Amino acid sequence: MAVKIRLKRMGAKRSPFYRIVVADSRSPRDGRLIETVGTYNPVTDPAVVDINEELALKWLKDGAKPSDTVRNLFSKEGIMEKFHNAKLSK
Repeated sequence: MAVKIRLKRMGAKRSPFYRIVVADSRSPRDGRLIETVGTYNPVTDPAVVDINEELALKWLKDGAKPSDTVRNLFSKEGIMEKFHNAKLSK
């Protein structure tokens, strides 16, 4: 099973709100998910990102691949750096 960390769109028309979720890559964007890792609200100024760092690192270590947007969000929050440092320290 190929697991991805990606965005699930929530909110009303023209007012998007996203949940950062772990899901099977074959499931639809807003369909079945395994676990919710955080939220992302691009509408506010500045954009609000709330990520459960422990869960994100656990899924990355287990082999989940983040989408491009999620990878950028993780990089801004410093999660990708922690993941790479933990990977290199082994």
